[in-house]
Amino acid sequence: MTITIDAMGAEPPYEQVRRQIAAGAADGSLAAGHHLPTVRGLAAELGLAVNTVAKAYKALEADGVVQTKGRAGTFVASRHLDDTEADAAAGSFATTARRQGLSRDEAVRLLEKHWP
Repeated sequence: MTITIDAMGAEPPYEQVRRQIAAGAADGSLAAGHHLPTVRGLAAELGLAVNTVAKAYKALEADGVVQTKGRAGTFVASRHLDDTEADAAAGSFATTARRQGLSRDEAVRLLEKHWP
């Protein structure tokens, strides 16, 4: 995804960054887990102040669009991890797999076998 800034536009630059990343997360062009550039890196790339990009990232995090994982960076958040039905099914599968003596790798391979 390419972020562009309209320096002559009425919308503040931080909002342009926030809106474009949010739109990319919503339409899937930025997949869940996608590692976003560092604040400094994106600021340099766009010719913006570091605080401008930081403000956009903070707004995105407050909206649940991204997750910041300390030094590991900022990632597009999954909107599906809060699905209680899927979470319960995953917990049940993990419990059953452990009860059957499967390793984590074996359980993942079994899941992948049934993934379309």
